[in-house]
Amino acid sequence: MAQPTNTFDSYDAVGIREDLQDVIYDISPEETPFYSACQKVKAANTFHEWQTDALRASAANAHIEGDATTAEARSATSRLGNYTQIFKNAVVVPDTDEGLKKAGRAAEIAYQTLKIAKEQKLDIEKALFDNNARVAGNSSTARELAGAPAWMITNTDFGANEGADPTGDGTDARTDEVTALTAFSQTKFDSVMQSIWEQGGKPDVCYLSAFQMNKALAFDGNNNQRSQISAEAGKVSNYMAVYLTPWGEITFEPTRENRSRDVFIMQSDMWAVGVLRPTKNVALAKSGDNTTRQVVTELTLVCKNEKASGIIADNTTS
Repeated sequence: MAQPTNTFDSYDAVGIREDLQDVIYDISPEETPFYSACQKVKAANTFHEWQTDALRASAANAHIEGDATTAEARSATSRLGNYTQIFKNAVVVPDTDEGLKKAGRAAEIAYQTLKIAKEQKLDIEKALFDNNARVAGNSSTARELAGAPAWMITNTDFGANEGADPTGDGTDARTDEVTALTAFSQTKFDSVMQSIWEQGGKPDVCYLSAFQMNKALAFDGNNNQRSQISAEAGKVSNYMAVYLTPWGEITFEPTRENRSRDVFIMQSDMWAVGVLRPTKNVALAKSGDNTTRQVVTELTLVCKNEKASGIIADNTTS
């Protein structure tokens, strides 16, 4: 078949209106499970402090009748602290935008401000998970908060050569293993879980990357139950939401912002975020024919007691 002679088709036409959907599709991940799970507490200084304490170990306790009582030596509480970190993002849009008709958004400044707010939340999640020591800062150096790995020293599993625990007060980071990374395993997980239980912790969530989550799916006692086809539903189940151990019940939470080499076993109520300045969206002073908006948050990570959590560090990631 062929067109009749002199057919004026759509390829010849001028002025056909564009067909652009009035929507913007974006599947970028924006979940922040650790940041969202942390209790938000008020910080009133750029250096936010808290205290920890512990009971002495149990001992034989028997006395004769009429024995004189002697007071035991007591130890003071431990005082810990972390610096608040300023998270700031801004967007500037020329005022010409006010007269433009856009697809998928009414105003560019509002759309871009929402985007940077979401991006900042991801930056906060990353900072909370980072193996980073606290930085006091000065007039030319930004303050930095110490991330979760910098606090954990009691219930840890790490590389045998260079790997080492930090001091545990946020002043230094963990020492990463370089030459002897080993695969994340059920043996490692159960060992750290037992250690946390022996210290008195009650962990309830495990944060780990997608790669390490696939390792967890192969844990014994769980895998055989998930790889069966249900004739009734016509589905294959290969998922682990909760892992039951003698030391507690753990929810596995895949995360995107932590380092894949680190697996965190956390007692959620033993972590908090100290907020000095809640997230705020403000318009900055005009400096020309444009509009600038800033999104700023200032906060820090609070490790209420590191003995309630643990880390399996220096895992292979491929």
